Amino acid sequence: MKKIGIFYNFQSHKTKQQVKKIIKLLDEKSVEEVDVNTATHKDFEKFENYIFAVPTWFDGELPYYWDEFLPTIEEDNLKGKKFALFGGGDQVRYPDNFVDGLGIMAEFIEQRGGEIVGYTSVEGYSFDYSRAQRGDQFVGLAIDIENQAALTDQRIEKWVADVKKAFMGK
Repeated sequence: MKKIGIFYNFQSHKTKQQVKKIIKLLDEKSVEEVDVNTATHKDFEKFENYIFAVPTWFDGELPYYWDEFLPTIEEDNLKGKKFALFGGGDQVRYPDNFVDGLGIMAEFIEQRGGEIVGYTSVEGYSFDYSRAQRGDQFVGLAIDIENQAALTDQRIEKWVADVKKAFMGK
């Protein structure tokens, strides 16, 4: 399997816990962690397969560190590159924009020719609207630690299995 760049905020405790689970389920030798807070274009260019941890902040916004990183790659042609997205949201407190960050990121990637992999079912969630929803699926793995923590490990395991297949081209 080609090297996978997993981009996330190293300062986020919850995200870091999820990343560690994901890396353990992947071939650890094939994954390189990149702190999105300090990532450069050169860091980004090293990979063809990416995992982006994209939590949703406030009323459906990207965290500031993604807003600061994305201009670094906004002129890039992402054709031939695969992206798996995961991120946290709160479907109870923010039912009108649950995991919108995933949808915002997917739109950014697709507008530049990148391929999104690792779609997951919306079944089992309770929300009103999400920019991350396409039909009966999310454009990545939606994690709700606040309300469905007991389902997180199982959801991560299934998602990682699907992502591995997609990254391997199967």
